[in-house]
Amino acid sequence: MAAPSAETFARLAKLVAIDDPDARPTRTVYETFTGRELATIPVATAEDAIAAVERARVAQKEWAKVPVAERAKIFHKYHDLVLSRRDTLLDLAQAETGKSRESALEEVLDIAMTARYYARTAPKLLEKKSVQGLFPALTKTSVNYRPKGVVGMITPWNYPMTLAVSDAIPAIIAGNAVVMKPDSQTPYCALGVAELLYEAGLPKELFAVVPGPGSIVGTALVENTEYIMFTGSTATGRLLAEQCGRRLIGFSAELGGKNPMIVTKDANLNHVVDAATRACFSNSGQLCISIERIYVEDAVADEFIEKFGEKVRSMTLSSDYELGSDMGSLISESQVKNVKAHVDDAVAKGATVIAGGKPRPDVGPLFFEPTVLTDVTEKMDVYRSETFGPLVSIYRVKDVDEAIAEANDTEYGLNASIWAGSESEGEKIAERINSGTANVNEGYGPAWGSLGAPMGGMGVSGVGRRHGPEGLLKYTEAQTVAVQRLIDLGGPSWLDSKYFSQALPWGVKAMKFIPGR
Repeated sequence: MAAPSAETFARLAKLVAIDDPDARPTRTVYETFTGRELATIPVATAEDAIAAVERARVAQKEWAKVPVAERAKIFHKYHDLVLSRRDTLLDLAQAETGKSRESALEEVLDIAMTARYYARTAPKLLEKKSVQGLFPALTKTSVNYRPKGVVGMITPWNYPMTLAVSDAIPAIIAGNAVVMKPDSQTPYCALGVAELLYEAGLPKELFAVVPGPGSIVGTALVENTEYIMFTGSTATGRLLAEQCGRRLIGFSAELGGKNPMIVTKDANLNHVVDAATRACFSNSGQLCISIERIYVEDAVADEFIEKFGEKVRSMTLSSDYELGSDMGSLISESQVKNVKAHVDDAVAKGATVIAGGKPRPDVGPLFFEPTVLTDVTEKMDVYRSETFGPLVSIYRVKDVDEAIAEANDTEYGLNASIWAGSESEGEKIAERINSGTANVNEGYGPAWGSLGAPMGGMGVSGVGRRHGPEGLLKYTEAQTVAVQRLIDLGGPSWLDSKYFSQALPWGVKAMKFIPGR
């Protein structure tokens, strides 16, 4: 396996939703492992984004007329294409992001699972629902789910395939079109998953990829679409929420996290240590739901620190396009600088480095060792600020109550991981954590991969939810249709309206005795 060929990038570049890409300036895309140039990508203007939205709006009106079961067939085919072409997608994800192949595989599998889930469930979720009407038998009431129209999506670099298309899948099945701005560092990942959507039978106008700066393309999407889905930083999420609020359009976002893990004195430490390396260092820690804080009961803290430190020090870093390495590269120099700044600040103020702590230019220009700190205090930047890299801090606590209080002492609330002596104890602890997802006996995978359940954040970690019924119905407008039969609300023509009004309270009271009313 290796980085995709120049021919692959040239083919994918033709899929950008720009009318005259040759007339646009270009941006260079680099192989993260080595820093060498891979390709260039046209940079769209605001006018390009608006034109893509206008084309999408025309196509969406026809798409909304297609039965949901017919829309779903495309995504059943897409599921199969993604799995059969997985090696090509894995190469592309590794080339643009520098992640390990295992982390890239998470993306590919997630796309396939999401396509299958919504292809199977959307027809039922979107069908007309009969609900309780105003008067039994006299009022027939139903709810229809109508598409929003054109959905704008602004996607990040850390999971540039699954976060480009897995949010788009339910939006499109719901009858919408999507115009998507990928992160400027990873545009070809978005084009790679788009290519297979088109091959599965989706008209290109219904999923348009418009690469360009957020300040230009992203702003154009906010100003011209009917809904915005965003994944990224809390700071940018706040700005987008304000912009969407001024237009009174819907907005959903998964934002930052400073996610805790709790380890009780009765937990199986060998099991915890193995899983914690995934929880903290998958995708080199560049994962909104990865663990950055570990709270361990004092009775087992020394043992845990020793075992976890040994495990982390044995992790392998690699720039290979093969399965088998524990961790890949960070994506950019700014990410390396941020991780190093957090480590250096903590050490200067008294923290202890248990494992890692240094950049690894001998492996590649943007590699940083998986790093574990202890003796971290509130004076240190890493205590509250999200690192978004391969850095985790361990804190001793006297008991579970203190662990829960410390875990909740944050403005974030995205994910949590709980390790206890029993499943029931773990669940009880999880239910006391202020986080959108909580995993017992794992780090993040079970909650994320439970596609029938909502996923999102509390506090400043997000607005709205992806996955589950909510992840589809948020892209719809619920319309209530009520049909009144036999007697209208003015009463029968033969009865004086005064007497009808006097009878209404008795009728409402009588309905209390009707089952279901």
